[in-house]
Amino acid sequence: MALKKPLLNSSELQRTLQHPLLRPRTHLLTVPFFLLSLFLLSASYTTNSPISDNNTIIIPSRFSFSLNNVLAHAPFTSYTVLESSQSNTFSSVTAAERTRGNSTDGDSQDLDSCDIFDGSWIQDDSHETPYHHGSCPFLDDTFNCFKNGRSDYEFLKYRWKPHGCQIPRFDGLKMLHMLRGKRLVFVGDSLNRNMWQSLVCALRASLKDKSRIYEVSGRREFRIQGFFSFKFKDYGCSIDFVKSPFLVQEWRVVHNGGVPQRETLRLDMIQASKSQYYDADIIIFNTGHWWNHDKTKNGNYFQEGNHVYERLEVSEALRKALKTWAKWVDTTVDSTRTRVFFTGFSASHYRGGQWNSGGKCDGERQPITNESYLSAYPWTMGIVEEVIAEMKTPVFYLNITKMTDYRKDGHPSIYREPGFSDNKGHRMVQDCSHWCLPGIPDSWNELLYSTLLIAYTNFMSSTNY
Repeated sequence: MALKKPLLNSSELQRTLQHPLLRPRTHLLTVPFFLLSLFLLSASYTTNSPISDNNTIIIPSRFSFSLNNVLAHAPFTSYTVLESSQSNTFSSVTAAERTRGNSTDGDSQDLDSCDIFDGSWIQDDSHETPYHHGSCPFLDDTFNCFKNGRSDYEFLKYRWKPHGCQIPRFDGLKMLHMLRGKRLVFVGDSLNRNMWQSLVCALRASLKDKSRIYEVSGRREFRIQGFFSFKFKDYGCSIDFVKSPFLVQEWRVVHNGGVPQRETLRLDMIQASKSQYYDADIIIFNTGHWWNHDKTKNGNYFQEGNHVYERLEVSEALRKALKTWAKWVDTTVDSTRTRVFFTGFSASHYRGGQWNSGGKCDGERQPITNESYLSAYPWTMGIVEEVIAEMKTPVFYLNITKMTDYRKDGHPSIYREPGFSDNKGHRMVQDCSHWCLPGIPDSWNELLYSTLLIAYTNFMSSTNY
């Protein structure tokens, strides 16, 4: 059955051809993201039904891909084709077709065109997080603000509302059903660990028998080790985390006598992992925060081959590292079975200094409401977008930057685990980068869930089920 309408009409196509620097940085690659969702759902709900190699949707060239690769066994027989020769542009956000009727829980999904990352935070006293504070044993103390003494709950009473559409409530059992038999892996820094733990806790909360989830190694400290895997026994799926803050390999330069001289960052090598994840069903990458780390500031930290740079700008080092990552994805990841995501930069809110120089965010109780107080778009994400634009593998870009920039009230601040002091060791360092859990990362996972659920609703309506 053919789609009821083209993926992009002429006015929407014109928006896709605008340079990303000339419009607000709230875009999301929804067309491929939407198709990804159909792929995931069709694999769970349909039998094998081959698709012709001619069934190709062409959007701006670097995101062109065969529906064979995206909808592996989807029961469609024809597709609307949209041609464009324009390259190096990011797709604006559109829905593939209008979803008819209402979704479960009464949330309207009457969508025509919607950027789910372009919206605002709405105060809603009835809003409930996917899991209750104190209920999830898998949280790092780093994110467990209520265990560490936070007593205000106002920041949990805001929900993300995209402009022009309503997102459904998170349903962990439905998401587990969509992930049945699959492996989802988060690869990146502690902000990705923030999102990973949020998702694990949200899915756990939906289980009647909480013993049906376990961490493979049995560990409960998730800050130090490099790999963790939570298994959901009844669904045959796993939600994993691989620690890789730079995505490329940290290295040691060695003297002739074998004595380590100093650490460097190998910009030409993807980080080795204790667990191979290239063939996972879904991989969610991120990086960015460590590229502002002290040890990269001087520019003499970077290495390619045997050459250690005497001086290299951090921005150029990041570009080289991301090109190494992109090459690895393009040559190693099989895009016919593995979907690749990249999560955007999560905003920090230090005032009066940075994390190691007395920066603070305690006492914040409400989101930013005036957009003039939002930060400039992070330079790191500009580089990420440039690199993704040149890749042959479809990368589904989750641009959370603006939605997090509003939420200066959601950080652990002083409510972090004891023992963190400044460089002089006499006062606590505030955490204004990570997020309390429950909290803001739950909304990131709600948007992921929404996309999957909307895609399934579209699939069901298009096949008259």
